[in-house]
Amino acid sequence: MVVRDHVADHLTLVLAVASPWLEVQLLHYRHPEPLPDPAIENLARVGFNHICFAVDDLEATVARLQAGGGALRNAVMDFHHRKLVFLRGPEGITVELAEWKGGAAS
Repeated sequence: MVVRDHVADHLTLVLAVASPWLEVQLLHYRHPEPLPDPAIENLARVGFNHICFAVDDLEATVARLQAGGGALRNAVMDFHHRKLVFLRGPEGITVELAEWKGGAAS
């Protein structure tokens, strides 16, 4: 993706059956360098502060990510009918992984 002098890798995730339309665009900027955000890990701030992905087996996913160098922000915890954990993602963005009890995200 190139917009004027911005260069970024771009991925769009679409939930095709959703109404209204739902999509998430993930960008990895190559130029210019992203501006540092000193509050990027503050999950209490207003606005976008993390992204969450549902997984089928949280412990197995965490083990695989840690084996590859992934860093956890907290221990796995139970919260509102799901197990979840926060990780330090690319460029400091927090990534949440959640496993819903009973296997269905609702």
